[in-house]
Amino acid sequence: MLENVLFALEVLDNSLWAYAALPSLLILGFYFSFWTNFVQFRKFPLIFRSFRKLLFHRNTENKTGVHPLKAFFTCISGCTGIGNVVAICTAVQIGGPGALFWIWICAIAGSILKYSEVYLGLRYRETCAKGRYQGGPMYFLKRVYKAPFIPKLMCVLLCIYGVEIYQFSVVTHTVTANLGINKFLVVIPLVALVVCISSGGVNRVGRICSFVVPCFIVVYVFMGAWVLIQNITQVPAVISLIISSAFTGHAGVGAFAGSSVLITMTQGIRRGCYSGDVGVGYASVIHSESNEKIPERQASLAIFEIFLDSFLVCTTSVFIVLLTGVWQEPIEASLLVQKGLEQHFPFMDYFMPFFLFLLGYSTVLAYFCTGIKCAEHLSPTWGRYIYYGYAMIALFIFSFIEMYQALIVMSITGGLLLVINLYGIFRLRHEISFDIPASP
Repeated sequence: MLENVLFALEVLDNSLWAYAALPSLLILGFYFSFWTNFVQFRKFPLIFRSFRKLLFHRNTENKTGVHPLKAFFTCISGCTGIGNVVAICTAVQIGGPGALFWIWICAIAGSILKYSEVYLGLRYRETCAKGRYQGGPMYFLKRVYKAPFIPKLMCVLLCIYGVEIYQFSVVTHTVTANLGINKFLVVIPLVALVVCISSGGVNRVGRICSFVVPCFIVVYVFMGAWVLIQNITQVPAVISLIISSAFTGHAGVGAFAGSSVLITMTQGIRRGCYSGDVGVGYASVIHSESNEKIPERQASLAIFEIFLDSFLVCTTSVFIVLLTGVWQEPIEASLLVQKGLEQHFPFMDYFMPFFLFLLGYSTVLAYFCTGIKCAEHLSPTWGRYIYYGYAMIALFIFSFIEMYQALIVMSITGGLLLVINLYGIFRLRHEISFDIPASP
């Protein structure tokens, strides 16, 4: 019975992405890109300079909302983490090295879409009774869908998406597999920590993520660069393999070429969407709490998020497993990068569990904040408490289920969010400004 349900979910996941989510993202993403003359490239130097200024600028004028940088780090902690280390390796295992090429394509199309959803979130946000900003797809989609249940459906889906069962499962599996600790002793305290810390909202989570995420990016990219230098002679062959595999297929041994190419494409794009949180509404909810008054300026940080997530961290992960050759070994995706790094660094069986614990914890916190906000939007009185109960049950159960099954649940939920949200963004396209100003 359970096997039939899981098989049905996998078929639904593949069909949803192949025939709805994937075409929607590519068509709308490149439509926006051509329409704006690829603003994500033209304005990238300006965006980088604005981010650099934010690092040293403390905004104290507006007490409503959180600092733009805290919103940025909270949001990117949901993007840059285990999804870049494990889910991306899953795409390579199933779809082959060419999945990375489609991750890049997803990043190009997705960056402008993520900018758009964050812009709309800030433009149509509201100030709640507690003196904080509230925004996201449930607010701007009211202007698109006449049926009031659609924005509420988005809230429900974001509540499900906000309980990050996959990354939580990866953390518990990695810690128990490497350190030999009883899984109950890992799961129960970690669930309690997630609930306690997330209750402080974006401001508290932002303080944690402002420390964890930069440290992760610097350390991880340095380690990846070392692996690349040590295998520099293999780099041209790996790049050639990535490009050729993207259009010829490398998975599904014995299957016809077209089937393998479709698998490679869908794996790359869906994992790129999952890793970068493209179009699902998560980024819009988080960034809407920023005290930035100019939507274009805050939304531009979403483009920088995609750059860090896809072009820097995801690319680092894939190059590690390709250059070290571990991607072809029968190893669980959660251990692929670890096995690759073990060829060049000692004590990885201790370092990676700690590393993934910090990443997974910060990511689960960021998602959880979004889920709480959506639950409170559905029911201001009981939403938070019902959500706590649901989250504790879901996190506990999926800790003892195969990680790939948790990833399928997240993938289906993300695909549904993407399709609903992108239609709304398309309908509101003329209300989006792409004129990104310089920082003051």
